Amino acid sequence: MTNDAHRHLGVLPAFPFYGGPPVSPDVTARATIDELIRDLDREKTERALILPNYGVPDPDVAFGFNDLVVEAAARDDRIRCGLWVSAKADDHARTTKALKLAGEPGVKALKISFLLGGSIDDPGLEPIFAAAREHDLVVHVHTSPGAASDIDKVGQLVDRHGDDVKIHLVHFGGGMSGHIKLIGGRFFDWIAAGKQVYTDLSWAIGFAPRWLAQEIDHRGLGADRVLFASDEPWGDHAGELARLQAAAAGRELSDAVFKTNFNQLYA
Repeated sequence: MTNDAHRHLGVLPAFPFYGGPPVSPDVTARATIDELIRDLDREKTERALILPNYGVPDPDVAFGFNDLVVEAAARDDRIRCGLWVSAKADDHARTTKALKLAGEPGVKALKISFLLGGSIDDPGLEPIFAAAREHDLVVHVHTSPGAASDIDKVGQLVDRHGDDVKIHLVHFGGGMSGHIKLIGGRFFDWIAAGKQVYTDLSWAIGFAPRWLAQEIDHRGLGADRVLFASDEPWGDHAGELARLQAAAAGRELSDAVFKTNFNQLYA
């Protein structure tokens, strides 16, 4: 049995990404709670953090799944959820409505991503972090190379808010440069400085889990900050699980990554 700290619920409409025809690449996306629960049973996933699915440039889509994930968390004690929020000025009313759900049972995180616009300097981030402080929620933030989601940008949120807000850096920097910057020192420097920073290794390049496990052993810190995440339907549960199991095998890190850290952070 494992815990999954990052997966999505909701089916997106087809969209003409990158100028091509309308497509639906999230082929394992689930529209209903029943379908999600069947996946958890099949995978032997003991607990999961469920987030609204997103990716098309229509804010009403992701925001529209907030009620669904809250319902999922209320229905099954194995499920915890995060709310989709946005710092963009155009999304102010939507985010204000979403934050009214922050105290609902099972809500454990606030999900932000700059893939659909916005930046770390948007004034709209302040009420999001304020709500996280008030309700003891994790700010769950996407990272990927370049632009507003680059670790050089998103990492500044850890510097600014990590003293009093837990921040989960999704995808561990999101690529070669992010992995090297984090494992090479930045991730461990934040931990040593008392920052409440966490991460998952979904989408990680093959060398990163092995190197991170080695550095955690060498430095003697960080084992309590790494979580398993499938990122379904954008990630592949079986592949993500196999890669991280191989990297953590035979180490104290294994139980922490797949069980303990989730229970402490989200359950």
